[in-house]
Order: sequence, then C-alpha cells, then structure tokens
Amino acid sequence: MRETAQRAVLYLKLCRVSNLPTIWTNVLCAVVLSTSDFFPWQAFLLLALSLSLFYSGGMCLNDLCDAEIDKVKKPFRPIPSGVISRQSAVVFTVILFLAAFSLLLFVPFPKAGLAGAALLMLIVLYDLSHKNQPASVFLMAACRLMVFVVSAVAVSGALGFAAATAGVVQFVYILLITVIARLEKSRAREYSLPLIPIMISAISLLDGLIMALCAGPVWLLAGLGGMLLTRFGHRYVKGD
Repeated sequence: MRETAQRAVLYLKLCRVSNLPTIWTNVLCAVVLSTSDFFPWQAFLLLALSLSLFYSGGMCLNDLCDAEIDKVKKPFRPIPSGVISRQSAVVFTVILFLAAFSLLLFVPFPKAGLAGAALLMLIVLYDLSHKNQPASVFLMAACRLMVFVVSAVAVSGALGFAAATAGVVQFVYILLITVIARLEKSRAREYSLPLIPIMISAISLLDGLIMALCAGPVWLLAGLGGMLLTRFGHRYVKGD
C-alpha cells in the first residue's frame, strides 16, 4: 500500500498538479464570461477535469521530450531519475489525453472537441520545440489561451468577446512569466523571492480580477482561492 501511494505521488509530480488550480480558475473565468442566465455546474466540472488532464498530459510529454537534457540539468525528476520508466510515462500520457478528449463529449456543445484537438496540437508542438525554438513561448501562451476557447465553446457554442479578451490577457501574462523566468536563468544567482512560482499562482488572481470587473466582485474570492491553493501545492510539488 505504501509503495503504491509513493508511486502515485511520483506521477502527481510528473503532472505538476500543484499548478492545476490555475487551470480551474481559467475554466471558471471562461464559463462565467460565456454564460448569463445560470451557472452550468456540471459542464464546469467536466471542463475543469478535462483541461486538467490536458495540462497533466502536456507536463508528462514535456518531461518525456526533455528526458536526456534533464539527466544533466534536473536529474531529480521522475523520468531521468529512473523511478518512472519512459514506457510507463508514454502510456500514462496517452491515457491522460484520451480521457481529456472523452470528457469533452459530454459538455453542452461537443464541438468543443475540435478546439480540444487544436489545444493538443499546440501542446505537442510546444513540447517538441521549446528547447530549440525561442519563439515557442508563443505556443505555450497559446495553450493557455486555448483553455478559454475550449471552455467558452463548450458552454455556449462560440467564443464570445469577453472570454476571448480574458484569454488574450492570460496569453500576454504567460509571455511575461516566461521572459522573467528566462532572465532568472541567465543570472548568476536566482531571485531572492520565489518569483516564478508566485507569478504562476497569480494566474488565478488575474482570473479573479477579470471576473470581478466583468461579472461581479464576489468572483475575486475564487481567484484568491485558486492562488492560495496553488501556493500551498507548491510546498509539496514544484510547479516550474
């Protein structure tokens, strides 16, 4: 039993699960901005789970693509350390993506699956190119934008102006995080504060601010909650 639990923890680390609250608030923001009469709780929960699986699969694929480099730079990660085999990671990644797509079949507008396919394509392109192509940062930011696209289409059948604007704001913010992260790596010493983890957790706060401005102040609490959950998770699982 203990061995099974320890192995499960390794897979959670592989998926960077500490960052998942930022996905949940992205989905929440897109749903809130795309609906008005009532809040579709069932669709929200399906989307939150589906897009969490897309994110987790992307993280697994990222580590698979970086396995050789991580042997030197980050040998503590599950794959280069050998605690999770490449074959197991490949199977797990495929299962995550298949499950993510399957859930999109049950949302109010299943054509969101087309947006999901576009998201998967961007994830794969980013993971295959990010070490060699500086411009791949735009692919990573586009993946975050697509969370809004998938969610908005799933609950309303279209991408409205408000949800699209929120997605673009997060697109720009992800670019900012990436620029600062690369500047930190170029420095002889890291920043005194854990700036990048803080900025990652603030993705949720930004969602809360957008919802507060567009839908009502109470939604700021959701953003704050997502930020606190992410920071709490970073104590146990690194998010960068």
